[in-house]
Amino acid sequence: MRAQRENANGGDDVNGTRERYLEAMGIQAWERRVDLPGLRPESAQVPDMPQAEPPPVVAEAQPPVSPPEPRLPESAETRSVASLDWSELKARVAECTLCELHAGRTQTVFGVGAHDADWMIIGEGPGAEEDRQGEPFVGRAGKLLNNMLRALGLRREAVYIANIVKCRPPGNRDPKPEEAAACRPYLERQIALVKPRLILAVGRIAAQNLLDTDVAVGKLRGRAHRYGDAGIPLVVTYHPAYLLRSPEQKARAWDDLCLARALLEEEA
Repeated sequence: MRAQRENANGGDDVNGTRERYLEAMGIQAWERRVDLPGLRPESAQVPDMPQAEPPPVVAEAQPPVSPPEPRLPESAETRSVASLDWSELKARVAECTLCELHAGRTQTVFGVGAHDADWMIIGEGPGAEEDRQGEPFVGRAGKLLNNMLRALGLRREAVYIANIVKCRPPGNRDPKPEEAAACRPYLERQIALVKPRLILAVGRIAAQNLLDTDVAVGKLRGRAHRYGDAGIPLVVTYHPAYLLRSPEQKARAWDDLCLARALLEEEA
């Protein structure tokens, strides 16, 4: 009957009794959530939150690029000796200051003769008269050389004549090794331009520099040598200045010239 009265009185007594029990036990009463009008249920979709914009991408700093250096036009002064033509090579020699000989010269002594000669005559260096005139073998020794060539049926103008060094050594001394080395590219270029079929090395300085040896002329003459990668036949003979002092050696010098002529005929 009591239960019926409690049910009849409604749920208020039951709820009140439950709350008293919970309060006595130290438990907070739980109240059922009631959705109020105008509120979304829990199952409703939560609106999207605005996304924060990503930080701007900063490009990695690059090292500054230097502008290309301006390219200078190629000229005779900037080009290798091995690429110069005749006029450029002569101009380069005229302005050369690579060794101490330039300080005492009147002018450089470049060379003279046919640019396509079969014979190339190479001496040691200019003397006083050569320094004055700017041409090799023009003094007494030069006249003797002309006579030697004439005996072979050659004119001076038909051969090419040059020296190991292009400036006169003071007092007509022998060129120093460093002086010959400074001038060597010029001489090598002259040989490359002429393309001689035979080289006649006149005197000790010429022979030893061309053959890269210290053997005396007396042991180098009388036989055929070869010069450079092209293997140009090379014959060694006495210098005309030496023959003027030692005329008894002229017969041997003539033998050397005949050897040179025979080699040239074999190469034909």
